[in-house]
Amino acid sequence: MENFEMVEKLREKTGVSYEEAKKVLEEKNYDMLDAVIELERQGKVAAPKDGSYTAGASQDMENVKKFEIAQKQYEKDCNKNNFKEGFKNLADFFRVLFKKSLEIDFCLNKGGQKIASVPLLVLVLLLLGFFWITVPLLIIGLFFGISYNFTGIDKVVVDVNDVCDKASQTAENIKNEFKKEEEQK
Repeated sequence: MENFEMVEKLREKTGVSYEEAKKVLEEKNYDMLDAVIELERQGKVAAPKDGSYTAGASQDMENVKKFEIAQKQYEKDCNKNNFKEGFKNLADFFRVLFKKSLEIDFCLNKGGQKIASVPLLVLVLLLLGFFWITVPLLIIGLFFGISYNFTGIDKVVVDVNDVCDKASQTAENIKNEFKKEEEQK
């Protein structure tokens, strides 16, 4: 860097006049750090708050430090937000699942007539709490001509109702075969 550029840089950074900057730099053999310290000692420049000096690429270093701080804060926020977002997404999923379980009804039918209807949530709770009672009762119901289906959301209802119809048909076939064997005896 030429002497003129150094004088301009010092004048720019400290706010002193061109003559003062040139004089101090000449006294300090164009050492920028010593010149700033001398101007500080003379009271023409306020000392920095953090007590450090940089020469040359001080603005670049300051920008690098700001970038590093911002990057660390971003990473910290991302980790915090990932957990919060994940928990929020999980809560939203369960909220939607709960809502849908109340919108879908489990229906018991006999001879084409609806006997009873309960929300899917009730069926799930019965299966979770009383599995060994609920499942056998549902199977026994199939042999007494009770069929099951779901009403509510079309996409879910169509697929699951096909399975329920097949289970009813299978129970009916087993019952008919059993009757045939009884009649043959």
